Amino acid sequence: MLEMSRRRPRPAAWRRHGRGAALAILLLGGPAAPAAAAAAEPTAAAAESPATAAEPPAAEVRIDNFTFSPAVLTVAAGTRVTWVNGDDIPHTVVANDQSFRSRALDTDDRFAVTFERAGTYRYFCSLHPHMVATVVVQAAPDGAGRAP
Repeated sequence: MLEMSRRRPRPAAWRRHGRGAALAILLLGGPAAPAAAAAAEPTAAAAESPATAAEPPAAEVRIDNFTFSPAVLTVAAGTRVTWVNGDDIPHTVVANDQSFRSRALDTDDRFAVTFERAGTYRYFCSLHPHMVATVVVQAAPDGAGRAP
């Protein structure tokens, strides 16, 4: 008699994107990683911050069709920028200077950074390095957020 082996169902990432994408997701701390993996260590240039009673100004970057939109975002110091993945495949948000880094973002996942200091922050998707964009942070009108 032929014995049927029980196979575990494939993870959702394998079904949607194939094994290579699933491996990349797992290696980069994808959906199976704890939520804490999404938190980058705060730096002098940009700091990730939890929600507070006094919410900072906000801006949004959409990830759609393998592009960050807008490609150049200009904000005041202290603004919280949120990236939202609208694609059906994972993407990441990684600063060129490594001051912030997201986990792999699946469809509709979000990643946010509060930019405290004026400067130009270039970033890319580590899964698709041709995806590049920039956040330009201007000093706040009261003089806060000036780079040293």
